[in-house]
Amino acid sequence: MTSAATSADTSSSPRPFIVDGLNCAGVSREQFERTLAGGVRAINLTAVQPWSDLPQTLKELETNLQIVEAMPDLALVVRSADDITRAADTDRLGVIIGAQHSLMVEKDVSLLAAFKRLGMRILQPTYNEPCAFGQGAPDTGDADRGMTELGRQWVAEMHRNRLLIDLSHCGHRTSADFIAAAKAPVVFSHANAYAVCPSPRNKTDALLRAVAETGGLTGAVMWSPAVKHATRPTLEDYLDHVDHIVRVAGVEHVALASDITEGHPQNRDKWEKSFGPRGLYPNITGILGPWYEWETRLNVDFSSLTHMPRILDGLARRGYSEGQIERIASGNWMRVARDVWG
Repeated sequence: MTSAATSADTSSSPRPFIVDGLNCAGVSREQFERTLAGGVRAINLTAVQPWSDLPQTLKELETNLQIVEAMPDLALVVRSADDITRAADTDRLGVIIGAQHSLMVEKDVSLLAAFKRLGMRILQPTYNEPCAFGQGAPDTGDADRGMTELGRQWVAEMHRNRLLIDLSHCGHRTSADFIAAAKAPVVFSHANAYAVCPSPRNKTDALLRAVAETGGLTGAVMWSPAVKHATRPTLEDYLDHVDHIVRVAGVEHVALASDITEGHPQNRDKWEKSFGPRGLYPNITGILGPWYEWETRLNVDFSSLTHMPRILDGLARRGYSEGQIERIASGNWMRVARDVWG
């Protein structure tokens, strides 16, 4: 396996640009430069924290919008599919403003229209916690009571505003309910195959197929607890998920997602209390092997957005054609963006 590097991996052959289906890295010039060096030209940015209420969401959103808009030479806020193309054509980073929850609109889903005006283009109904719209991934079996009536209203309002529905952190039954209610493409922006790694955060074959049938996609994610349990995952372990999703859903419905916190100040104590093996989600991060500790929490071969080309090279080694790699890297996201945003 390739060792970690501080600069972008290089190759003599041209590569397609990449859309990162879930990005929770830092919002700064330095981090955006690293991201661009990895061939990424658009990111679904987690622009607000998963537990933020309405006032805090507005503060975080405004802060991040100001940072991005202060770097017009390096980045632009994506409001349409054409903006992604414009970012790629000008070697800038298209920043899709996203949220991994909808707590800020629990009391009034009509507020989704206001968040669209503020630049938001993709939202999840819930993070890992149960909320007014449905259940999170940690809720399994009978604990997952599915989508609520308010969740149905949320779907209708998301469609009315042409906002993209992301079900990555929903429980399996809740995911199925939302998919059944959808009348436009929906996505798992960052999830892997449950058949390959049985994490509650991953999706069953039935769900992978169901999302594909809406015209949506699944972004195979590099987050280690969703890749492998017994041993620290490698790039090959990650590519096993891509292969499986392709077999189940079709290459037209697969994409990529990083989901690493590069560019943020290192905070071991915060990680231990949240996503560490003894953190908030014992049936997601507490079931991993002894390898999963602070120093070894990331994929062996992937610790930076500069490493994104390694995924494309890995796909080529596994026999994917240039056209198939382009679809997985960005083409499938572009199709979904055009279908939903217009």
